[in-house]
Amino acid sequence: MKIYFDENMPFAKEFFSEICHVHIGNDGSIDGEQGELIPFSGRTLTAEQVADADVLLVRSITQVNEQLLHLNDKISFVGSATIGTDHIDLSYLAKRNISFHSAPGCNAISVAEYVLSALVVLAERYLLNLSSLTVGIVGGGNTGTRLSEKLTALGITHKICDPLLERQQTQKHVEDKTCKLTDTRNYVSLTEVLACDVISLHVPKIVGGDHPTDKLINADNLALLREDQILISACRGDVIDNHALLALKESGHALKVVLDVWQGEPEVLEALIPYTEIATAHIAGYSLEGKARGSEMLYQALCQQLEITPKYQLKNFLPPASIPRVEINQDFSQILLSQLVKMVYDVRRDDAIFRQQLSVQGFDSLRKNYPVRREFSAVTVTSSAKTLSDVPHHLGFNKTFN
Repeated sequence: MKIYFDENMPFAKEFFSEICHVHIGNDGSIDGEQGELIPFSGRTLTAEQVADADVLLVRSITQVNEQLLHLNDKISFVGSATIGTDHIDLSYLAKRNISFHSAPGCNAISVAEYVLSALVVLAERYLLNLSSLTVGIVGGGNTGTRLSEKLTALGITHKICDPLLERQQTQKHVEDKTCKLTDTRNYVSLTEVLACDVISLHVPKIVGGDHPTDKLINADNLALLREDQILISACRGDVIDNHALLALKESGHALKVVLDVWQGEPEVLEALIPYTEIATAHIAGYSLEGKARGSEMLYQALCQQLEITPKYQLKNFLPPASIPRVEINQDFSQILLSQLVKMVYDVRRDDAIFRQQLSVQGFDSLRKNYPVRREFSAVTVTSSAKTLSDVPHHLGFNKTFN
């Protein structure tokens, strides 16, 4: 079996090195064969390269469609180690009876921690009291939910806008009023979210339909924003009209902007960068755990398709954190929150790399050579009875008591 995988998938060799030697006979029998595990560059992959692939494992920069697969008559499995699927021609794969799996939620925690790091940095920079802010989350899926959980742990008021989930919630209630809803959140309108102190975007790119997200944040609604607000985008670049945002900032508007994603990636509207508080190269979800969960989820899906028992889990491969343990000897506060968050991940590192190296390395190279970053779960927080607090645990840190 030939398995082609994006070279930026962590632990792909560890997960798939044995499974590539599996051969499925015409009668369904499983035996060994001389397989190959072949890495590729996601942005430049060609049809000729994957003409003999049995399995193709990609990330979001690779367009998987007829143009890529028309020379291949044997592929049976395509996997994307990412949340979104806008880079996949799902109808084409279905027409050819090619199994497809993605990794929904794999980097949701990573993105939520990116947002939290940005918030503590801006709170320090502008002397903001985080507990007094309201946060509007656009998108209530995996990432929006993880962010909501962390904000809840900190006692930060937040609202969620997601018309698709709101409609599903309403339909379930209408169809069976006795049914106990699994999603009991109170959704609000986009207008209400856009009035919050912080607006954080976590939606896929959707073109057309009842609720498109392409240029969801445009000149019209940008004009409604106050000068003391914070706008954070860590989803898809096309959700914000970058030229409209640049025009707003060039007019002197004081909106604070955090951009991890950019319209037209890998090309970036460089004139917009100086007007941002934090600018990064689409790496919000690039924690080691976030990327590696995508590899693990595709490994599990392929094992299921091959009807073999998974042998590995992510914990088999994750190294210890550089600072695996920290002890708290004070009551939990915003200062302590800032210290804990930045100890694990200080977003200013990635902002500095982006500003200094974008023109030298290019957007894709910054992503490919992204330095290792861990999630809160890699660190254990210990505390005494006097400083007993569940906040670090609810934020995602491991916790023990002295």
